[in-house]
Amino acid sequence: MIGESCIATAPCSTANLGPGYDVFGLALDALEDKVKISRRISPSAGGKININNSDQSIPSKAESNSAGLVVKKMMQDFEISDSIEIEIIKGVPPGYGIGSSAASAAAAAIAYNSLYDLEIDKNKLVEYAAEGELASAGIKHYDNVSASLLGGFVISSITRESLQFIRLEPPKDLVLVIAVPSLAVPKKKTEVARSVLPNLVPLKDVVHNISGASTIVAGFATKDIETITRGIDDVIIESARKHLIPSYDNVKQNAISAGALAVTISGAGPSMIAFLKTHRNSEAVAAAMANGFEKTRVKSKTFVCRASEGARLLA
Repeated sequence: MIGESCIATAPCSTANLGPGYDVFGLALDALEDKVKISRRISPSAGGKININNSDQSIPSKAESNSAGLVVKKMMQDFEISDSIEIEIIKGVPPGYGIGSSAASAAAAAIAYNSLYDLEIDKNKLVEYAAEGELASAGIKHYDNVSASLLGGFVISSITRESLQFIRLEPPKDLVLVIAVPSLAVPKKKTEVARSVLPNLVPLKDVVHNISGASTIVAGFATKDIETITRGIDDVIIESARKHLIPSYDNVKQNAISAGALAVTISGAGPSMIAFLKTHRNSEAVAAAMANGFEKTRVKSKTFVCRASEGARLLA
């Protein structure tokens, strides 16, 4: 019989913010995933994981599902043998660079932690949530999951000795516009997007990106949007990936002309995200980005949003 259950929700997110590749993440309140985890209590439970998805394009096997991988790892570490049922209600479309797998993974980590009263600290929960990125990216990375779980702007501080996540509260008046193009994206799209990146880059480009990333952190620390957006200028990752996005240059130029302070690829793309200081020009920027995609006959959806507070329990 079905025992107790917990439901959690986690928001979409954007990663990199230009020069902060694999380090920066920002939670967004535009879309969210819900994950319900229930346990079956019986002598023959056997530690099985059953997954029900609202989106049939999402894998139903635990070994290839972001939420399933998270729960599987937590079950192993805490030696829990109950069988688990995971219900995923997708609100974040997969494959578009707005943290779809991360949202499911973060919500699963929060729900499973609560279901078994494991009292795992937030830093460790992010590490568990990162297990889910193996399903989409082939490797664990923390930018999207840390933002989705913790909320706000998060820096993944990765050294040889430790892994920590530094959360900064975004400025209250920061407004984001996301343009999500209707494109056919390959399975494991993040792996594809990583495959086009250069192995070697000029030192001057590294210096440029370090300068930009430092400026972004300073902007969030001082809650100065103009400083944040001055740092969003990537000369390494975007130049390697922009050919994967139809109308990239048109979308970016349109958004800037309509009043955006900065525009960049959201995560691995193909979505693009614009940064604004107020809501005043947000609808004009959204329309301009949509028009930019339409120049190559690509339809898109746009969302005007703000930073999210992160994952939370619903029940």
